[in-house]
Amino acid sequence: MFRIKARLPRKVQAMALPIAWGAMAITYKLVCPLARQDSLGARLVTGAVFFAVGTGLILHVRQALLRELRQVRKVAGAAQSALLRPLPARIDGLNVAAAQLSADRSACVGGDLYEVIATEHGVRAVIGDVRGHGIAAIGTVAAVLGSFREAVHDEPDLDRVLRRLDRALARHLRERAREEHPASGLEPDSPVAEEFVTVLLLEIDPDGEITALNCGHPWPYLLSGTVVAPLARADPLPPLGPFPLPTELDPLPCGSLLPGDSLVLYTDGVEDARDARGRFFPLQAALIGAVRNEPITPQAILRTLFTALMRHTRGKQADDIALLVLRNDRTRLKCSQPSGARGTARPATHDPQPTNHL
Repeated sequence: MFRIKARLPRKVQAMALPIAWGAMAITYKLVCPLARQDSLGARLVTGAVFFAVGTGLILHVRQALLRELRQVRKVAGAAQSALLRPLPARIDGLNVAAAQLSADRSACVGGDLYEVIATEHGVRAVIGDVRGHGIAAIGTVAAVLGSFREAVHDEPDLDRVLRRLDRALARHLRERAREEHPASGLEPDSPVAEEFVTVLLLEIDPDGEITALNCGHPWPYLLSGTVVAPLARADPLPPLGPFPLPTELDPLPCGSLLPGDSLVLYTDGVEDARDARGRFFPLQAALIGAVRNEPITPQAILRTLFTALMRHTRGKQADDIALLVLRNDRTRLKCSQPSGARGTARPATHDPQPTNHL
């Protein structure tokens, strides 16, 4: 009740000026003798009066709409900040850095998503790209991220996490289709026909072993020393939404993230970014340049890539951009053995104290 009462004066104030201008125009027409004359001069004066009143009304309405739009964008930006919450600098021995840039620069809202969570099953990460961008993509991002944040703790297998994301997306799209067409009263037959989300799931165990499930997303790059190469070259599954997942889902082993190695996850807006001549952004070449600089930290890699992207596109990218960098900062300690012991000691992992690389 208090909120309703608080809003009433603002609405009254917003309507007061248009009402006053309209009343002045009507009063002039009914009362002023000049408005009832048929001479050319009288008509010019009357036309000027009504033109001024109409222009004032249009400007007033325009300003009100701009204020409303700014408020909507502000709320949408706050909602996305809550969804894409800042990641910790370190997660279970991994140094982490992430950032996103929306194609809708005025709204600061994008359709890209990412998250990294330490679980009892290992560190699990997701990066995805919702079809489209802007305010309409926020609901889909919320559905996928919300499902991921619960499933990574509940599900021991990565394929079951992906199925949870697929069900959450389908449920969200059905509800959205029902809201968009409430008059039919029928359950939508195929609400996901034109909607999809690319998703890459990664699991990094304490030994650095990587397994992945990829649904239509670009494979990340593995940075090992000065070598930059795709993490895998296998064909991904179709994006979530248009097609059902296969009956059997086998996570793909992708090697190891050794101490000192880094993973660079990104959305397709990075590789699809073009310069004024239509040339695509050379991501692998930019990464090779990044690993030549010291120190090689996720934060430094992120700064280098965003600087190169802004220089390449002159700040006018056509799609949302998201980057997520994971670096293994764990150290391996060799286990000592008594003299005469048989076999070879297996390296163990140790997570050092957090350090600030910025």
